[in-house]
Amino acid sequence: MDKLSAMRAFVEIVDRGSLTAAGEALDKSLPTVVRTLAALEEELGVRLLRRTTRRMSLTEEGRAYLDRCRRILADVAEAEQALVSERAEPQGEIHATAPVLFGQLHVAPAVSDFVRRYQRVRVELLLLDRVVNLIEEGIDVAVRIGPLADSSMIAAPVGHVRRVVCASPELLERVGTPERPETLADQSCVRFLGIAPGSTWHFREGRRDLPVRVEGPFTCNQASAAVDACAAGLGFGLFLSYQVEPLVRAGKLRVVLDAFEPPKLPVSVVYPDARLMSTRLRAFVDWLKESLKGRPELA
Repeated sequence: MDKLSAMRAFVEIVDRGSLTAAGEALDKSLPTVVRTLAALEEELGVRLLRRTTRRMSLTEEGRAYLDRCRRILADVAEAEQALVSERAEPQGEIHATAPVLFGQLHVAPAVSDFVRRYQRVRVELLLLDRVVNLIEEGIDVAVRIGPLADSSMIAAPVGHVRRVVCASPELLERVGTPERPETLADQSCVRFLGIAPGSTWHFREGRRDLPVRVEGPFTCNQASAAVDACAAGLGFGLFLSYQVEPLVRAGKLRVVLDAFEPPKLPVSVVYPDARLMSTRLRAFVDWLKESLKGRPELA
């Protein structure tokens, strides 16, 4: 039995969610995929997948073996990639995603520079304020803000962002600068649903979480509109630091309550561990990391 081929088949079955889909991805017939999986389980002496007519799930042994398969296949891909000329010109399509405003400010300019440098590469950049399933939606690489829930992804850290409370100078002159988070419960607040879906904002005092329930006249799911409303004096707003940095620098917003900010959120360039990195994807990931690292907004 070709063990590497069997490992690839096993990983494809898990990632694609079915034997049929794995066969299509591998250009193998369904009976061939079934036999490959059965032979692998027989040689290992364990059941890797629980299969019923309706669903398929990993056994505990299968989950552990899957992680090892991913690492082995990645090592093999890296070894093969090393044999490819470093001067090979990247070409082909790349599908990427990033949060809307962060993508507009930082990722889109980096992508524009990349396609100017590598003119045989085409990049489709989707700016979405939701977590995209890279495997299911056919995305090669993502820029994500916050901790990752999926351990099967490779995450290259490029910086951090703060969660900050801001207000316009006019509002602060009218109501005063708050000294503690609890003060906001009695103030008008602009709610941005992308950072706090509910009505509660969370602060930190030492190791203690300080939840504060806020209210106000304006709620929005788009960062730019909420930031503009905050700058117009409609209320205090809770945002990610990069979302308000231009207005803070211009003096149109001021950060308050910085002593009570929760821990910073990581910013990462993320891509699936299971995929063999092509020359174009490796070049693109390296380009994004270099473009985003060291920015003052991500310190």
